[in-house]
Amino acid sequence: MRIIVLGFTGYLGGHIAGQLRALGGVRLFGGGRSPAADLRVDLATADAGRLAEALADFAPDAVVNCAGAVGGDSVRLAEVNARGPAVLCAALREAAPSARLVHLGSAAEYGPAEHGVRVAETAPAGPVAPYGATKLAGTLAVTSSGLDAVVLRVGNPVGPGAPSNSLPGGTADRLMRAGDTPGAVVRFGDLSAYRDFVDVRDLARAVVLATTTTGPLPRVLNISGGRAVPIRDLVHGLVTEAGFRGRIEEAATAGSARSAGVGWQCSDITAAHESLGWAPRYGLGDSLAVLWESVSAQARLDAVP
Repeated sequence: MRIIVLGFTGYLGGHIAGQLRALGGVRLFGGGRSPAADLRVDLATADAGRLAEALADFAPDAVVNCAGAVGGDSVRLAEVNARGPAVLCAALREAAPSARLVHLGSAAEYGPAEHGVRVAETAPAGPVAPYGATKLAGTLAVTSSGLDAVVLRVGNPVGPGAPSNSLPGGTADRLMRAGDTPGAVVRFGDLSAYRDFVDVRDLARAVVLATTTTGPLPRVLNISGGRAVPIRDLVHGLVTEAGFRGRIEEAATAGSARSAGVGWQCSDITAAHESLGWAPRYGLGDSLAVLWESVSAQARLDAVP
């Protein structure tokens, strides 16, 4: 099976590519802007015709699109999250119309939900910020493409290697920098919002299943932990893992722009279980433990002269 992973050097793409490589009978190709990519492409600026020519040379059975932007201005978000999937779909229709496309969407596409409710794929989308709106546009480009395609609407990824521009990775980095000084203070904005975290290893396994499962799949599947917890729980869980002896201060200011205005986010993952036989294996405590281990290991490497 010939599989292209776009965004294979990123946090999610790296884990997904690693699990796909471990499968027997798979020939994996990396796609993206990296000099190490087999398919050099930037979907934000790519021409659909030239991309189709490049894709035809690989004759893929499946393409996994992990390319996306979580930050930047609205123009950048639209270029990567909305235009990118549309160009990819146009190119695939010409070059490999029978290939399966697995595209990573976001639970941010749903927008605010009633507290205590698990949101199913049939719920109306109502994003409140440019990030969620551009991810929704990308989803619509995929689901209306006529391709054998599925969008995995991902919750909040956490686990080993989480990047510093994410809440889990950024929190771990800040605690590492603060050290174990008793008087240290680490300040956060409001941590009362609820989020549905999914271990990146569970997410990667869902992508593998969506890529290799034969037969039609639903157009959209939620991939998340299926359980919402206060962001505060994640922060204090990392405090425990770090053995941090300082003080956490929480202000009333809002969190990141891409999640502002959403006090509750929790996904119903029943459809993923029914369609893929998938369910999360790792709880938040497991994810935080391996995240802290990865941050500590990197700090030790950085300390070597």
